[in-house]
Amino acid sequence: MIVIFVHGWSVTDTNTYGLLPEAIAKQASNYGLNIDIKHIWLGRYISFNDTVNMTDIIRAFDQALRDQIPAGDHIAEFSCITHSTGGPVVREWLNHYYGSHNLAQSPLRHLVMLAPANHGSPLAALGKQRVGRIKAWFDGVEPGQLILDWLSLGSQQQIDLAKAYLDYQPASNRFYPFVLTGQSIDKKFYDFVNNYLTEPGSDGVVRVSGANMNFSMVKFVESEETDTVSHMSENLAVSLLKPVNGFNRPEPVPIGVVPNASHSGKSKGIMRSIASANSKKVQLAEILKCLQVTSPDDYQQRQLALSALTQQTQKRSHRYINLVFIVKDDQGVPITDYDLVLLGGPNREPDKLSKGFFIDRQKNAANPNHLVYYIDYDVIIKSKLTGFRIIARPDQGFSFYHPVEFRDETAEIDALLKPNETLYIEVVIHRRVDQAVFLFDEASNPQMHKKGKLIKTETRHNFKEQKPIDKPI
Repeated sequence: MIVIFVHGWSVTDTNTYGLLPEAIAKQASNYGLNIDIKHIWLGRYISFNDTVNMTDIIRAFDQALRDQIPAGDHIAEFSCITHSTGGPVVREWLNHYYGSHNLAQSPLRHLVMLAPANHGSPLAALGKQRVGRIKAWFDGVEPGQLILDWLSLGSQQQIDLAKAYLDYQPASNRFYPFVLTGQSIDKKFYDFVNNYLTEPGSDGVVRVSGANMNFSMVKFVESEETDTVSHMSENLAVSLLKPVNGFNRPEPVPIGVVPNASHSGKSKGIMRSIASANSKKVQLAEILKCLQVTSPDDYQQRQLALSALTQQTQKRSHRYINLVFIVKDDQGVPITDYDLVLLGGPNREPDKLSKGFFIDRQKNAANPNHLVYYIDYDVIIKSKLTGFRIIARPDQGFSFYHPVEFRDETAEIDALLKPNETLYIEVVIHRRVDQAVFLFDEASNPQMHKKGKLIKTETRHNFKEQKPIDKPI
């Protein structure tokens, strides 16, 4: 078996892999695997340059595979172990060169992702220089800005890759992806100015819900149904949102939350802490078990085993979820100025949600119509999230939006809110245009001229002070 290692972002030394490659080679035979150290390749790529983007890296990765492990005109079969951003790198490569329609032609058999930022990291929004000083992620090297844009919560690139993965049939095409991540914090990396490094449900860099390849996507569209609600002590007319195209989820991907594992570091780092070829770390055994999988039945058994590991690791801790809202109008224009209110209780009120459910909120800088909420699943599930309301602006004038509201009347949200996962919610609001935006005057009425100069007209007039006429098109 050929094994390829792909590191995370802004790494400058292959020592980042610790002794995990040696441990894999030495202990493989204990799991019936034939892995020789000569067949393990340590990836190294340039990620700390602002001119390099994700497409540049996956093109170079593809060429490196063809040069290093050729099989005629193709790439030899291989398995891959990644850390952090290395997971999205390999996923982008797989989707770019093979995708769901040609997955059977891919040479990639196993993809074992350690603490992958599949749905981004909250740290990316801090900015290049600030993030570059966070050793837990970048080991003190300033990262490339274009990849930080990819890694920012709610980025369009993440959404595009997630949508593409909905059509994947991995196991039936001999492709077996896995996620292993931690939720422990290494105190050596504490930064009390930045609470993201000590965020609950996180390994100090990547949230469990941000690593998990199991996610949901739903699209809501404004309907013609309306109602009046109480909002800020006033009556507010709202249009109701209705789901379209159902609720979408990919084929399940096994995920295991590893005990006592953080993102980086020699002490608790999920990869770097493998400090001996004879290591007995939990994650080492789980990696080798993942590499054993050769059939859909094996894959399902691995899913059950890792689910049990996750339950054991989290039995005394809360679990969290990401809610990613994408707000746009029916013309495809992003709506960037809006208020979003989560509603709870049978009467859908914002003050009926259990205290302590809210952890963080972050807008995507490149796509400010993308808003990410981080909430405590075990708290909010007690009071039940029964809907949400969006008040977009402008809310009056020549072009405007009506407030919209989604009401969970059939336990739809409960079915979508799953611990340790990300839920993508696309909201499409109707853009209303007043008829006064474009009007006609008659040109046939008689006009009076004196010495060739127009002095009176029945139909021509200055419309500089035109007001909306409250008649939408």
